[in-house]
Amino acid sequence: MPTHPPQRRPRGRPRSTGDDYPDTRQRLLRCGLERLTEGGFAALTVDDVLKRTGLPKGSFYHQFESKEAFAAAALEAYADYFAAKLGRHFGNAGRPPLDRIRDFIDDAATSLARHAFRRGCLVGNLGQEASTLDDSLRLRLEAILCDWEGQLANCLADAVAAGQLPSGVDCRAFAHLFWIGWEGAILRMRLTRSPAPLQAFGNFFIASLTAPAIV
Repeated sequence: MPTHPPQRRPRGRPRSTGDDYPDTRQRLLRCGLERLTEGGFAALTVDDVLKRTGLPKGSFYHQFESKEAFAAAALEAYADYFAAKLGRHFGNAGRPPLDRIRDFIDDAATSLARHAFRRGCLVGNLGQEASTLDDSLRLRLEAILCDWEGQLANCLADAVAAGQLPSGVDCRAFAHLFWIGWEGAILRMRLTRSPAPLQAFGNFFIASLTAPAIV
């Protein structure tokens, strides 16, 4: 009876499905960020993400156990990105503090226009769905907003130290009000498909800083 020679193992590393590649996770998260900034959590579907990325369902569930876990990871990626952006603008020692705020607003308006005003703020989008979100995600959204408030409050404190604002300005209170108004301005921008609402909000906010008695 003829015998067959033992099969040789192929040289090199075993073939991978791609599930463990860091790029697979990043591709999914990039798509998730796009979809969440455009439509929010309710409009996000795993099937749509897979269709847009061209990845199989197994790759998604290898990285994320659920749609909720995917949204939470996308939120963290967005929080890291946005915190870095705020740091570049609000911490820019080469610009007067109030000009740093104007620069940030102008940069945001330009970015939203580049995407034809289809995308909004991921934190704001998810916040509008707070009643349907898991408590841990809701609390994380509030923590992110508090972090943004802290960064702006530090910039306003720099403005006080530089003599651009009166010493009695409540930097934390104004920072709190800024992000409340910010989300409304972003929503109005998307409705009008114009940077005018965000620019109007920015002008009002800067002007109100020198007249704290009206707040």
